[in-house]
Amino acid sequence: MSQLVVISRGGRQTVIDAVGGQSVMENIKEAGLDELLALCGGVCACATCHVYIDPAFGGLLAPIGEDEDDLLSGSAHRRPESRLSCQIPFDDRLAGLTCQIAPED
Repeated sequence: MSQLVVISRGGRQTVIDAVGGQSVMENIKEAGLDELLALCGGVCACATCHVYIDPAFGGLLAPIGEDEDDLLSGSAHRRPESRLSCQIPFDDRLAGLTCQIAPED
């Protein structure tokens, strides 16, 4: 298993063993980190799984999709490294990925 590093809104870092083939959001939720709401369950319909991705990993991710971009455009906390964690499939290439949970809108 590969590790995923999650930083809470308060700055607490948690390292989890992530399962390949699941989204970053699913891995975070299954680890019991309930600060990430993910109200829509991962269907790219709400933006409550907004995270900031370590820019060092940006080139390994698929480009942001139109729906994801539209949802993030409504966030007052959007930054260049913003992504919806439900739209990031986790695999071994992302081992060590660090993401920070974005503030709630």
